[in-house]
Amino acid sequence: MIVVSDTSPISNLIDIGLDRLLVEMYGEVIVPHAVHDELRKVHPNLPKFLRVEKIQDERAVGRLKAELDLGEAEAVVLAKELNADVLLMDEQEGRRVAVREGLRVVGLLGVLIEARQEKKIGPLKPVLERLQSVAGFWMTDKLKTEVLESVGEG
Repeated sequence: MIVVSDTSPISNLIDIGLDRLLVEMYGEVIVPHAVHDELRKVHPNLPKFLRVEKIQDERAVGRLKAELDLGEAEAVVLAKELNADVLLMDEQEGRRVAVREGLRVVGLLGVLIEARQEKKIGPLKPVLERLQSVAGFWMTDKLKTEVLESVGEG
């Protein structure tokens, strides 16, 4: 499975000490240079399972930068270039553009739901609370309830 990621899913999982989930679920996660640079600003020691790949189509990145930040634009282009099975991305505008570009997008909450269903983590409620309190991850109460209900914790 080819998995490309934007910054926030990796960064948030590192913040709460659950970045191991990505390697357990996907083996390897590929990031473009801009995402790697963004991650290094906040996390000097990055997980070994991250692989950095160079973007080939700089024009496509330039086109997408009219709508997205550099990391998001590079992640979308790299996912397309590698014919990725999934792009990990949380930001709403980035997700919208990625879907428009024909990519399958999963956000951090989707990763956590899958991890819970595969029994790679225990109860999801404390994980979501740590995401909010430690990583500053924003979600509505309604979304939090929906996520918990989707894994039978409602």
